[in-house]
Amino acid sequence: MEMLNSNTRKHAFLALILAASIGSLGGCATIEGAGKDIQSAGEAVEEGAEEASN
Repeated sequence: MEMLNSNTRKHAFLALILAASIGSLGGCATIEGAGKDIQSAGEAVEEGAEEASN
């Protein structure tokens, strides 16, 4: 079995991220809901970064 080249893996990864993003936004009933989801995700990342720096 031949290994996938670097560009193919990058494209597959980006396609997976795009599909996951679209799927998660599909769960939002409104743009406001999407904004709240994005805000809470940002807060979680911020908290994780603060904990990691301590």
